[in-house]
Amino acid sequence: MRRAMIVLGLCLTSFAAQAFTLIDSKGKTHTLEQYKGKWVLVNFWATWCPPCLEEIPDLVALHENKKNNLVVLGVAMDYQDPKTVLEFADQMMVSYPTILGDRKIASQIGAIPGLPTTYLYNPDGKVVAYNVGALKREAVERYIHGRKKK
Repeated sequence: MRRAMIVLGLCLTSFAAQAFTLIDSKGKTHTLEQYKGKWVLVNFWATWCPPCLEEIPDLVALHENKKNNLVVLGVAMDYQDPKTVLEFADQMMVSYPTILGDRKIASQIGAIPGLPTTYLYNPDGKVVAYNVGALKREAVERYIHGRKKK
């Protein structure tokens, strides 16, 4: 059963997460299980997508701020040449893992109604929010810090 509402630009949801296994551009495997105890943000994006590019600096800041106890995983979608994606990620100074995605990889996480789409998992490994459209660092931090106080 799904139940959702919009709060601070994030859509809150109450459905169980599927386990995922993603392999980044450096060959490292990322699983939901290995990040138990941390927040996990999975962001689907494309090099041609202006809102995706707009949110990259905020995603880098989220990933690098250790106080958030958050891991960011970026899944590139809708690309022709993997080399172009990786060069682009380097130019944008993306410090979080980049996964070269496709529909099969995306199906491990959930629906991708548009780009960017972001899923947020809590430290217990449950999907607690998702967002379609550009995401702001402040909204994610407010959400995480609000949940820590409860």
